[in-house]
Amino acid sequence: KAIEAGYRHIDTAAVYGNETAIGRALKQSSVDRESLFVASKVWNTERGYEKTKKAFRKTLQDLQLDYLDLYLIHWPAAGHQFRNWQELNLYTWRALEELCSEGLVKSIGVSNFLPHHLQPLIDAAEIKPMVNQIEYHPGFRQQQTVDFCRINDIIVEGWSPLGTGRLLENQSLQNIATKYNKTVAQLCIRWALQNEVIPLPKSITPNRIIENFEVWGFEIDKADMQTIDKMKDIGSSGLDPDKVNF
Repeated sequence: KAIEAGYRHIDTAAVYGNETAIGRALKQSSVDRESLFVASKVWNTERGYEKTKKAFRKTLQDLQLDYLDLYLIHWPAAGHQFRNWQELNLYTWRALEELCSEGLVKSIGVSNFLPHHLQPLIDAAEIKPMVNQIEYHPGFRQQQTVDFCRINDIIVEGWSPLGTGRLLENQSLQNIATKYNKTVAQLCIRWALQNEVIPLPKSITPNRIIENFEVWGFEIDKADMQTIDKMKDIGSSGLDPDKVNF
């Protein structure tokens, strides 16, 4: 349904448990493989050079693809869990670099990395991370991380661009969305785009999949962008890369 609606960027991960289903859907699609941008991620239990390469092979097999457009480290190994967290991230990254050099992945990057996770990796990397996928929505901009990525030419993707249900029920966002004759979800997606962050909305409802794509016919004005930028956090997941226990 998403591909039929016009989506071309398909974001998945091993831990989502849906790579096999996505592989079937891609096979059934009439859209050329070259027109699709398929991304996946290596999960935390598979960190390290050999385990990452093995995990990648399974992902590729499940997706029934010959290559990925983007492969990410799903979460950083961090100091609260590992004494050798920098080495662990680097060993995982070395596997991604090799996959990229072999042509099995076109682009490589990370997810949920904060500046203090990114800098040691950048310093030791042969191929610098091209993407950092982070939680990003009104009230939770992670501006320090976004700024760091821009300085280092790392593209920022935003997961959970709609936040939680509380965000969609926010009266201020509803008022602004009404001004443009759009839904709050469409407003949030457009806001991310205008902030030069690639939003990755998800839905299992066909009409909302279509709705979330219809964000090109309007532009949020400067005053409204500033209002949304200044929102307090009411919709974040609470997942902190330096505190998660998975």
